[in-house]
Amino acid sequence: MAVSADVGNGKGLITIDLSNCNLAHSASLIRQACLDGGFFYVINHGIRQELFEELFDRSRTFFQLPLEEKMKVLKNKDFKGYTPLMDQMLDPSKQSTGDCKEGYYIGFEVAKDDPHATKRFFGPNVWPSADKLPGWKQTMEKYYQEALGVGRRVARLIALSLNLEADFFDKPEILEEPIAILRLLHYVDEISKPELGIYGAGAHSDFGLLTLLVTDEVSGLQICKNKDAEPQIWEDVHPLRGSTLHRVLLFGQERYSVAFFLEPGPDCLVECLPTCHSGSNPPKYFPVKYGDYLAQRFKDTSSESSSY
Repeated sequence: MAVSADVGNGKGLITIDLSNCNLAHSASLIRQACLDGGFFYVINHGIRQELFEELFDRSRTFFQLPLEEKMKVLKNKDFKGYTPLMDQMLDPSKQSTGDCKEGYYIGFEVAKDDPHATKRFFGPNVWPSADKLPGWKQTMEKYYQEALGVGRRVARLIALSLNLEADFFDKPEILEEPIAILRLLHYVDEISKPELGIYGAGAHSDFGLLTLLVTDEVSGLQICKNKDAEPQIWEDVHPLRGSTLHRVLLFGQERYSVAFFLEPGPDCLVECLPTCHSGSNPPKYFPVKYGDYLAQRFKDTSSESSSY
């Protein structure tokens, strides 16, 4: 599932108003949106427009650094830090090269001596030098915490939409101690050529529970509501000021976006929800520990062309 956290009313997509006190109504809208395709807009989420603007300014400042400076904060084993161009290939079956984007992963800040630091995807973040980018870390940490709060609020509505208790996902192993990942993304000023397997980001569905996505004003994001259709029908998701199959096409203009991936904790056993199966409708998939699943998805989408 992916959620656009922009402010406004998007044509063709359901809009969820987090200021609406009628939780049952909001939950029913989310259920409809998820059955329709998995994307919806979120408004009145409480994150100030000024913080969005600061976030994007800081992101541009980092990606404009020389490559040698960015390589000093290269992604570590816990997937925190910088990922160069072509590092990821989200649709190997159709792509001839890695995605035409570079990124930066930021996770929950855990000190080296914290008991959680030994778990996969936890541990300290990798930060650019404060001398090079003063205030950069503070902006990212502030947005991270605010996005985490919004994500938990949306997750409670998702729980209600599934006829579960609102706090179902608040358990320690799910969202109380989640793998929550903030990822800055910069798409270069190339032109996508799908017929040659060249994309800004190949077709994919996100890995975790939900994604909060905020974009700049440059178009390119597309969604496919029925991945099994032949041919697949791709619809533009227009950026607004302020896990469905999706991809990014480039039209010769730089593009920036920020994704916040809200994932269960590494020890969470992901299995069919109690309200989603019965004796006549058994679970379709075996349970899996989320940390193992996420590690495999990262491995599967790592581009063979990436080298550093």
